[in-house]
Amino acid sequence: MALKRRAVRILGRRSRTRAIELVEEILASIKTPYAPQFKQLERAIVSCSSLHKIGEATADRLGKLSVTVPPPRFAPLAPFRGAGLPGFTTTAALAHWLAVPLGQIEWLADSKHTLSHATSDVLHHYACHWIPKQTGSWRLIESPKPRLKAIQRRILHDILDHMPVHDSAFAFIKGRSCATAAARHAGEDVVITVDLKDFFLTTPPRRIHAIFRCLGYPTSVTRVLTGICTTATPAAVLETNADIAARNHETRKRYASPHLPQGAPTSPTLANLAARGLDCRLTGLASRFNARYTRYADDLTFSGDKALLARSNRFIRAIQEIVQDEGFALNASKTRIMPRSTRQSVTGLVVNQHINIARPDYDNLKATLTNCARHGAPSQNREGHADFRAHMDGRVAWVENVNRRRGEKLRRIFEKISW
Repeated sequence: MALKRRAVRILGRRSRTRAIELVEEILASIKTPYAPQFKQLERAIVSCSSLHKIGEATADRLGKLSVTVPPPRFAPLAPFRGAGLPGFTTTAALAHWLAVPLGQIEWLADSKHTLSHATSDVLHHYACHWIPKQTGSWRLIESPKPRLKAIQRRILHDILDHMPVHDSAFAFIKGRSCATAAARHAGEDVVITVDLKDFFLTTPPRRIHAIFRCLGYPTSVTRVLTGICTTATPAAVLETNADIAARNHETRKRYASPHLPQGAPTSPTLANLAARGLDCRLTGLASRFNARYTRYADDLTFSGDKALLARSNRFIRAIQEIVQDEGFALNASKTRIMPRSTRQSVTGLVVNQHINIARPDYDNLKATLTNCARHGAPSQNREGHADFRAHMDGRVAWVENVNRRRGEKLRRIFEKISW
């Protein structure tokens, strides 16, 4: 709307229709989520058919206009002006801050995604491997190579950590956990859980670009920062998984497009920040239904009284509409409505009265520890953990954190094991 008003002011009120057509044609010709560079915008304007329909007098007036391109500037939005963010206005300044030669910064960002067609692993910025999900599908772990990982960590700690996340987000945040998320839903009449499908994979890249723009970085710098924190999976990697390559066209297309790599240190925080609008809207929806809402990564949980249970189908439809409108998708097969008469589970914890470890999980862990004490720890390390003692110690500590009495029982067995 602002562009249309500006065009009408420049072309004149008599050319209002042409001005609006011109702006709409320019916007339709720009295919990227980024603001176009000046030369690109100039070419887009000149090639517009609407421009050739304006009158001679208007054309003469346009020809006399002088174009002034303001220099790029670092201009954070008001909430971030005192955050101590590093300020740079050019890719050269960004490269210097990252201690990367200017000639390599664009290669690392791969903004044009040329490396996705490279067949050699040496040219790829990520080491990739597939792991199976419990549902039978596959998850691609894309771990950045050491140099890129160090750059991403600096961006995370010196830039992204300055941005506050929504109060309803609990994953990947210091001081919050799945236990603190589950505690918000303990003792409610009904618990409803829904799951976002391919959370990192479907986070819109335009949201990542918008995050860096809000922090004040000009478009050229933002484009590089976005490129460093996203990737397009090489076709050669997709071909290594027959299921993805042959049958799942939608997932293959998402991997081949820019997305947050699952394995990059910046991805969890960027996903949380990109979902802030989703969290705000779902918090508002829950408030209207007198319910509570939390999000742990891609797990969305709502809880409330019997009135929410009675309107649960309408409530879930509203959730779906908001999720789709925000650019995400729900995994319908994982939607659960759990009244108090059933076991209410949130992020793997039981919340019927208070948070607790599910009895089958506790029994299985106790049996594993008992077998370690009787038959030796190596006999139970079926998944091949490099440090099985530390792995089991962490599992026992988790139970201690949730249920001290049960945790103490497991700890006594743990201390009897000859590691």
